[in-house]
Amino acid sequence: MSPNNIPSADLLESVHPFPGSYQIRAIGSSDEDFPARVVAAVQEELAGPGELDHSVRFTKGGRHVSVTLDITVQSADQVRAIYARLHAVSGLRLLF
Repeated sequence: MSPNNIPSADLLESVHPFPGSYQIRAIGSSDEDFPARVVAAVQEELAGPGELDHSVRFTKGGRHVSVTLDITVQSADQVRAIYARLHAVSGLRLLF
C-alpha cells in the first residue's frame, strides 16, 4: 500500500469525530515479529501507552497475521501520521 493511499484530513474529519477512538487493521507476514513492529510504530505517534489497545489473530495456515488496533486519537493529522508510520513497517501486506 502506497503512502498516497492515506485518507485526506478532510475525508477523515467528515466521517469521524475527533478526538475519539479509531480502529486500524494491519495484515502482514507472521514472521519477524510483525505484531510488535506494528504496535511500536503506532506508539511512536501517541502520548501514552493507555491510548492503544490491540489484538492479534493468525490466519488458519499461519502465514499471515492480523493486528487490530483500537487507538485514542486527537486529530485527523495524527491518524494520517499513524498510517504513514505503518506503511513503513516491513512485512505489511494490507492496511485498512
